Amino acid sequence: MTEDKRSEDPGIGHNLPETKAVEPERRANKQPDQKHIVLSSHPRKGVVGAPDIHWGAATAKLRGPVIGSQANPQQRNVIGVHSGAYGVYRALAIAAGKLSPIHRPDLTNTFPPVDIPPQPQWQGTERIVSMDPWGHLVAAEFRDEIAQGFDIRPTIAITKARIQLPELQGALRSGRVKADGHILLENGDTNVVKAAIEPVWYLPGIAKRLGISETQLRRALFEQTGAMFSDLITRHDRKIFLPPIGGITLYIFGDVANLASGMHEIACRVHDECNGSDVFGSDICTCRPYLVHGIEECILSAQRGGSGLIVYNRKEGRALGEVVKFLVYNARKRNPAGDTAAAYFEKTECVAGVQDVRFQDLMPDVFNWLGIRRIDRWISMSNMKFDAMAQHGIEIVKRIPIPDEMIPRDASVEMDAKKAAGYFTDGTSSAAVATDDLADTKGRTLDRY
Repeated sequence: MTEDKRSEDPGIGHNLPETKAVEPERRANKQPDQKHIVLSSHPRKGVVGAPDIHWGAATAKLRGPVIGSQANPQQRNVIGVHSGAYGVYRALAIAAGKLSPIHRPDLTNTFPPVDIPPQPQWQGTERIVSMDPWGHLVAAEFRDEIAQGFDIRPTIAITKARIQLPELQGALRSGRVKADGHILLENGDTNVVKAAIEPVWYLPGIAKRLGISETQLRRALFEQTGAMFSDLITRHDRKIFLPPIGGITLYIFGDVANLASGMHEIACRVHDECNGSDVFGSDICTCRPYLVHGIEECILSAQRGGSGLIVYNRKEGRALGEVVKFLVYNARKRNPAGDTAAAYFEKTECVAGVQDVRFQDLMPDVFNWLGIRRIDRWISMSNMKFDAMAQHGIEIVKRIPIPDEMIPRDASVEMDAKKAAGYFTDGTSSAAVATDDLADTKGRTLDRY
């Protein structure tokens, strides 16, 4: 392995303490003195400047690479750092002497095992504004630039995997789904392609999508994060922001090429994270049952010669967070009138000040990345998600509500409240609930746990 010439820069690479040779207290005292802090609003002048980014250009070369690495600050052309919410852990690892600040990833053999080629929707500044469509292709598209020393990192990774859900084994035993040996195996394992996507925000496009000015967006992001990113105010030449938030994971069932072909059936569920239900099976909401239902529908579509897609967004508690979610649970369960569907949204607003901050306006970006123009089976009852897709001209042929028998008893509070608020229903589920009846739907109290 060749020596990294960047270590010859005495301002970056030399005199780094060795973890084993320096006790923690001494290391903590010495590390900050190794180089003075340079504010991002007053960048150093380097021999090699940061490449320009022309968002929405027809090719990766014309668009330019997204460089959020701190290994060589002179190359940076974005606000923020890679890894989304995990960027802070990287900083901790460097502070603790566990990770070299100039480490660069070796991208050998990391390329995707399936092809997701450029789509017409990648061009322009409106269809994709919250992710880098070239993020999985940087090792190939920017091979020359990487060889020249630019620290360009993927923001999308794609791999193959098998997933195991006990509910699928039950579905096999009941005959609701059948093994085919390719997509769904006899033991209930399912073969999938999965993609991890880090957020990459084109600020002018995000602002336009939300119906505000770029100045308003930058100011709010700056002020409401405790002035964490001064570049938002001082560097209006930088239009790309790598926000410290969770990303997206895609699970694709069947042939990936079917998604953009327009010739095959596609089933899809867009699912926003719910750790309590998705992982631990909490019965206060329908999240895991609906996710499992979506996976079954995806498998069936793939077995019919089409494809299935699960879009899993890290937006815990309607993007309000798990702490807020649990506080709302307590407020609901201690309500003198009981945990009623009538007070479902009210209690969220009392704690959080708002019902929902998931901003489904950004959700269609991933469909534009995949080249999808039509969803045949949309496993969702959310009007916000449906409307966001319609605004991007993505046709939804049929909406699939969760079957009544899959709704946990305590989750009936959530479901009735959503139906009364206008969530989609059809003949496969109970009719929409009248507002006058919401007080009759009650969940458990805290003393019954």
